[in-house]
Amino acid sequence: MLEAKIKSVQCISMAGLHRMSYKEWGAPDNPNVLLCVHGVTRVGDDFDNMARALAGDYRVICPDVVGRGRSGWLRNPQLYRMPQYVADMVTLLARVLDGAPGQRVDWFGTSMGGLIGLGLASLPDNPIRKLILNDIGPVLDPSALQRIGDYIGQDMRFPTFEEGAQFIRDVSRPFGAHTEAEWRKLASDVLRQDKDGQWIRHYDMGLALPFRSATPESVQAEQALLWTAYDAIVCDTLLVRGAESDLLSRETALSMTRRGPRAQLVEIADVGHAPTFIHDDQIAIARKFLLGQ
Repeated sequence: MLEAKIKSVQCISMAGLHRMSYKEWGAPDNPNVLLCVHGVTRVGDDFDNMARALAGDYRVICPDVVGRGRSGWLRNPQLYRMPQYVADMVTLLARVLDGAPGQRVDWFGTSMGGLIGLGLASLPDNPIRKLILNDIGPVLDPSALQRIGDYIGQDMRFPTFEEGAQFIRDVSRPFGAHTEAEWRKLASDVLRQDKDGQWIRHYDMGLALPFRSATPESVQAEQALLWTAYDAIVCDTLLVRGAESDLLSRETALSMTRRGPRAQLVEIADVGHAPTFIHDDQIAIARKFLLGQ
């Protein structure tokens, strides 16, 4: 079975240096690069199935965004925000592309990973050729953000893996139907044992601080900035929406088809926030858009 190489790159924030881990799939000399970036409490391992499916066509790069998984943590948790994440991805791309002229990148971003891609794709001279936004847009539903913030900040500890896995399954039900083996992997990717043998989630609890400090005014200002960024995007864009999503409304999705890059829209039935792209039918949506197959 095709396996990935685990690598890392050193990045910088206003609080100092940190390392960002990433998985690399496919031929290292393939000039076609696909960057897959996960949601707020997930990891690059989420894309194992899709990476294997596309590694013959791409060099697939799946980072753990700082503060999660195998990556380091920021010394100042208030920096867990979009500007830092975009800056880290620029550093990662500098490593991956190694200064080769003319290389371009395709981007698949789930939720937070989509917002990072949106921010990068809005910048002049960015390398993104095609952009897939998985269940995310410039309008942030306050109640959904509150739900996510509350979930992030719970310092949950489980005496057994099975109890932790059941918790992950319960909070991930909007992902839609999955097999028992798929649920187990979704849990094992984001649970680890601490020094006392307790099972905990893989990320820095400080991720919750920016959510807790948000105000209605700051959310409104951020949405205005996101729409401005979205309207600046010129690359081909696909918007995927879980038909039951509480984070990306259908109204917002339709607006995104009429402005900015005028994204193509695909909705996936019986799924909320967010489609996992573990299954072949969902991977086929990405493949068709990226490769025309």
